[in-house]
Amino acid sequence: MRVPESQDKAVADHYVAYPYPTRDPAYEAKRLIEGSPSRLAEVEHYLFQGHLPSPFRALVAGGGTGDGAIQLAQHMASRGLEGEVVWLDLSPASQAVAEARAEVRGLTNIRFVQGSLLEAKALVGGDFDYVDCCGVLHHLDEPEAGLAALKAVLKPDGGMGVMVYGALGRRGVYDMQEMAETLAPTDLPPEQRLAIGQRLFKDLPASNWLKRNPFVRDHLDGGEAGFYDLLLHARDRAYTVSDFAALAACASMSVVSFIEPARYEPAVYLTDPKLIAATSVLSPLDRAILAERLAGNMTTHVAYLADVAHAGDAAAQPSDLNWVPVLRDPESRDALANAARSGKLVADTMGVKLTRIFPRRAPAILRRVDGVSALSDILRDIRKADASLTDDAFLRDFQALFSGLNGLNLMWLRRAD
Repeated sequence: MRVPESQDKAVADHYVAYPYPTRDPAYEAKRLIEGSPSRLAEVEHYLFQGHLPSPFRALVAGGGTGDGAIQLAQHMASRGLEGEVVWLDLSPASQAVAEARAEVRGLTNIRFVQGSLLEAKALVGGDFDYVDCCGVLHHLDEPEAGLAALKAVLKPDGGMGVMVYGALGRRGVYDMQEMAETLAPTDLPPEQRLAIGQRLFKDLPASNWLKRNPFVRDHLDGGEAGFYDLLLHARDRAYTVSDFAALAACASMSVVSFIEPARYEPAVYLTDPKLIAATSVLSPLDRAILAERLAGNMTTHVAYLADVAHAGDAAAQPSDLNWVPVLRDPESRDALANAARSGKLVADTMGVKLTRIFPRRAPAILRRVDGVSALSDILRDIRKADASLTDDAFLRDFQALFSGLNGLNLMWLRRAD
């Protein structure tokens, strides 16, 4: 058993030597790095019933080299949403990268604070609408204390976007970490540990579980920082869906939605009708637990959390015509509309093909989705060619379309002004 204090030093030394993920600030002039959690429209959909508060205050706890903070701040600036993003992290090396990225983009709505998220209340105050904690809780000595500290700075009706490692999809990672600790103890300098770890990985037999796991790639694609973060981390744990739900419950929080939602439904993996029927009566959490075991490829769990008192009604629902549908990737609209003509969309999610069924009017609806027009506007336009289309029939078709695309995290909802 390692001593937590020595782990603290090893973790701190790790992120000074190898800020993670590796980012070149000059790249900001080319493209914004986006992902879940913390796309602003995604946060709006899952946590604020499709309508963000203004001004909007967000804390990125364990901000690293800046992905979450830069994404949120840029989305807010592009949308003209008042407020601020607070970046909080222990690593001065990571802060330097994140600040340089913000400077390239000309972002002035980020405040940088160096320190531990366990002291968030003292360092940055409270009353945050949203907290991003991506890839951090699983590196804490006491993740429950970390989540509680973040809950303490959140408004009662606010929410969190969280990512933790998935246990089943990371098979082989922890065997490698234990071997590396034996051959390259955490009290060695990070550069020396990296050299030993790289030699060890190169010498692994083909039968080794890490060699046979196609779902983890950071040690292959993430450079030295990715290799170190995945295979040499001094404090690292992974969660099953059940573990993650229990962690959230410790802070009186519940999962609003996993991302992508469809991956957490057993019916997308099963083909036997009787088995599918048996899963349909399970609770959402039990279905997600079963889906994780069926898939076997979930290397992370990304989820939006809210207080148990209102987690059940935090997400937007396509219940009427006053919603604005928003595509995650607007440039994909025509491709999605063309795919919809076949009646289905097949998506590859880490080696598993998920099929989503489209209703007959899906192409006509998709061609009119621009992130601005409400469903009532889209219906009015479609009626020019189909005057007999009723409100109810249109809404049923949209709900079916939305279910398919939202399941893959490709479409969200925003309340029309």
